Amino acid sequence: MIKRPRYIDKLLGFKDKQLRKILTDIRRCGKSTLFEMYQGELLKKGVLKQQIQNINLEDPLYRELINWEKLYDYIDARLINGKMNYIFIDEIQNVSDFQKAADGLFIKKNVDLYLTGSNSNIQSGQWATLLSGRYVQIHVSPLSFKEYSSALSSVNKLENFNHYLQESSFPYSLNFNGDKKQTRDYLGGIYSTVVLKDVVENRKIRDVTRLESVLRFMADNIGNLLSIKKLVIL
Repeated sequence: MIKRPRYIDKLLGFKDKQLRKILTDIRRCGKSTLFEMYQGELLKKGVLKQQIQNINLEDPLYRELINWEKLYDYIDARLINGKMNYIFIDEIQNVSDFQKAADGLFIKKNVDLYLTGSNSNIQSGQWATLLSGRYVQIHVSPLSFKEYSSALSSVNKLENFNHYLQESSFPYSLNFNGDKKQTRDYLGGIYSTVVLKDVVENRKIRDVTRLESVLRFMADNIGNLLSIKKLVIL
């Protein structure tokens, strides 16, 4: 795993605080992996495995928990009395009325609650509406250049930076070992999911062809000043 101390340190700073911790932002930026790394840090600090519940709602193993009452009851039945319980729920937006389960767990004195949510379903400002009470939202970005470089064997910064530009900052792209076709296919899948599915569905865009034209134009003009007039003529 690629070390991401800026996020781990932030999570440790909020540990045991009566705040719901929410990791959000673009798909495939490493939110689930951050949960794994953070849980490892908790174990190092003496937290017992039994005190940690990790539920990934994209895993069919938890298919019965997409109802908020079942999710709440499942977690509540496994809480350890007299100890702090660290609850991690990945892709919480997959649960109908998830805020009811989150609110119910939040009021328990022995629960420290961590959630991830994809921006494909819940926009940034909606968390305040859905979750009553206190929470902190942590925006997770794909890898920084420093994080990306730490996973490479080369110490040549210019060479690493070229790889970073060409292969993207998404963590999984490092698994293709510079294979341009595999990297392109992988990034194409992310593009299709984020733009052609999430954006189109959320914004109810009808003219997808026009949207793609605008995106291509903007990609070709990175670093240049753009105006609405330039986009209108597309």
